[in-house]
Formats: sequence, structure tokens, C-alpha cells
Amino acid sequence: MQQRSGISNAGRPAGHFRNTAYMVKKSRPYFDAANAAGLMTVPGRSTTGRAFVLGTGPLDSRLEIIDFVRCSYLGLDNHPVIVNGAIEAIEAHRSLHWSCARTRLNFDILAELEVTLSEMFCARVLAFSTVMLANLGAMPLLASGQLTGGRKPVVVFDRIAHISLAYHKPVVADETRVETIAHNDIDALERVCREHPLVAYVCDGVYSMGGNAPIKELRQLQDRYGLFLYIDDAHGISLFGRHGEGFARSQFPRVLGDRTIIVASLAKGFGASGGMVMLGTANHEALFRRYSIPYAFSVAPNLAAVGAAVGSTKIHRSAELGERQRRLAQRIKVFDRRVATAEQGNPFPIRMIAIGSEAKAIAIARDFLDAGFYTSVTFFPTVAQGRAGIRVCITADHEVRDIERLCNCIVERLPDSAKPHMASALS
Repeated sequence: MQQRSGISNAGRPAGHFRNTAYMVKKSRPYFDAANAAGLMTVPGRSTTGRAFVLGTGPLDSRLEIIDFVRCSYLGLDNHPVIVNGAIEAIEAHRSLHWSCARTRLNFDILAELEVTLSEMFCARVLAFSTVMLANLGAMPLLASGQLTGGRKPVVVFDRIAHISLAYHKPVVADETRVETIAHNDIDALERVCREHPLVAYVCDGVYSMGGNAPIKELRQLQDRYGLFLYIDDAHGISLFGRHGEGFARSQFPRVLGDRTIIVASLAKGFGASGGMVMLGTANHEALFRRYSIPYAFSVAPNLAAVGAAVGSTKIHRSAELGERQRRLAQRIKVFDRRVATAEQGNPFPIRMIAIGSEAKAIAIARDFLDAGFYTSVTFFPTVAQGRAGIRVCITADHEVRDIERLCNCIVERLPDSAKPHMASALS
């Protein structure tokens, strides 16, 4: 679902930015097989830590599984402070949702949340009900030049930018020229910057299938050419920084400025629900509060989400955050000592087990489930055809023994993934 690199919008044929029919046709057999194997749309109920009971019906008759699918990297989604925050917000306001545009009326606790997040992350922070909606609201403003002094930028997407970003290419292309470059191709991006007076680059901070954006090099292009950076750091938030400002924000100056926007999740490492946008100027904040489509309609975060996020901010401003960040780093090392992946040694909690064949990946993921571990089987369109694999999400709440047991399963099923010299795990 990507645009061909270097192609302008002029005279583009139908399907230039969207190829939904092709994607469905090619991927449906994989989805059918994964569903038949019991690997998708799996019902369950969380118990403690990273465990959940599989299926439906009486709890005592259901199998307990260790989950390596959820992206709650710090293990906060079950935290009592966050759960109680959601309950208390509903009880205090005697409501779940006001069906009203935020340009008209907001819960006071939502305004308080945004002030707290702004202080934590040294930015002007707006909360949204999802990251997808945050991006939907931002993309027309970016493409139309409203965030760049009325001049429309050439908008360049990283080829593997998350679908919550890439999905909006047709909207962006209706306003301005769109380019797509190879993943993390700084040379190609610099060529575009040389050729055009104003360029905006859209990418992830930490990519959902592993790896990260080269923030240092992107900042150098920003200093040299005035490059506008739009970074979705959904998978990097909370994992880095004293207050959990995230992978991307922690690499920018205290003042974010008028050429950077960072979008992040309140649902992954943050442990609550929803999304947020970090802005650098009062003008950008005013534009979002007046013209961002989700902001102007009744899709504000509901009170449970807001209360949960308020609870999470308390954890983020306490010593517990650093403890959980360190524990996560230890758990990642446990996995890396046993299993070789392309991501080995990086500080992020996503590890991809490369398989290749979609059928084989589905079969292996089913074997892992039978052994008591739920992992994500990945295939087209999430990854390229013929490059299927299994994603493992490591969290601070995983017990070391459970990571070791999963590693045993991986090495037994895929012996080539074993590290040449297996060191003992951390206690």
C-alpha cells in the first residue's frame, strides 16, 4: 500500500496511493489460515502479570497462557493505579462520554491531563482517543501548509511508516506532492531536501516490526534544510526519559520548536488508552484545537481513558517508572542472550523471528500457543510477501523464567536462531 518512490502526483492513475483490492486478495488466505489455527481474534481475560486465560466460559476450565502480544511494554495496563484512575474518573463525573465537539465543551479532567502531559514532556500536548485519529487530524493541516507558514511542503513518507500514517497518503496527495523513500534512507531524503524548498518527513520513532528512525541524522537535515519532522513514536513512549518522554522526544531540545511534531500512544508503554500530539508552538496548538477533524467532532477520549491516563502520569512522575524501565531492559537482555534476531542488542522491546513462509510462520506460532505462549504471527500486508515471521513483545512484567521457556521453544523449533554461546539469564 505504498507509493512508488520518486513519482509525483500529477496525472497519477487510480490506485496510485491505495491498492485495497490487491491487498485483500493476496492476504486473505493468510488471515483465513491464521484464524483457522486459532491465532487471531483470540478471546481471553487477563489474570496477573502477562498471563491470561484463553477462550470463554468458566475461568477454572480455561487454559492460562503467557502473552507476548500486548504492547504494554512497562506492564502498566494491569496496574491498580491506572485501573482505579479509570473507575474514579467515571464515579466523580457520573458519566463515560459527553457526545460533544471539543471546540464546545470538555471534561475538566481532560484539560488537567493535557496540562500535566505538557509539563512532563515539555511540549504543548493534546490528547486524542486514538493515535490513528490524531494522525487523521494532523495530516491535512501538514499537507495544506498550515503548519509551515502557509507554504505547502513536499511530504515524504518512509516506505514502512505505520499504516496509521500511510493510510492518509491520498488525503495528503490531494493537497500537495507526496514521495515515498526507502526505509531510513537519509541520502534519498537529503536529495529531496536539496530539490525542494520545503519538505516534511513522516516516519515512526520506533517501528512496530522492529528498529527505529535515525533521529540524530534527521535532526541534522532539519538544521541544514529546515526539514519538518512528523514522528509517530507510539512504540517508543514511556520507555525512555526521566518522565517517559520517549525515544523521539528525548533526542530533541527542551523547546520542540515549529518544525517538529511527535505523536505518541497513551495505550502502549503508557498503559492507559488513547493517543497524544506533542506540539512546539502556540500557533500549532490553536490550529489543532480549531481545525483537527477529530477535535472538532465528538470523538474525545472517554472518561475511563482520561482517568487511566491521569493515573499513569502519577507513575510516570515517580521512581517506579525508572524501576520498570530498568526491568524491561534486563528482560530484553535475557531474550537476546538466547535468540539471535535482527534487532538483537537494540534497547527496544520488539523482536522479530524471521520465518519467510506464511504457512510455516502460522504453524510455528500455533506450536508456541500449544506450549503456552501467545505470539503475533506477521504476514502481508504487515510485512512483505514471503517475509512472514513472529513478533515477540517483551515487557517489564514478564517473569524471567517465562522468557527463558519461550526462548527454549524458539530454539527447539528454529535451531538456527540459537545464540552460539548461551549465557545464563539474569536472576
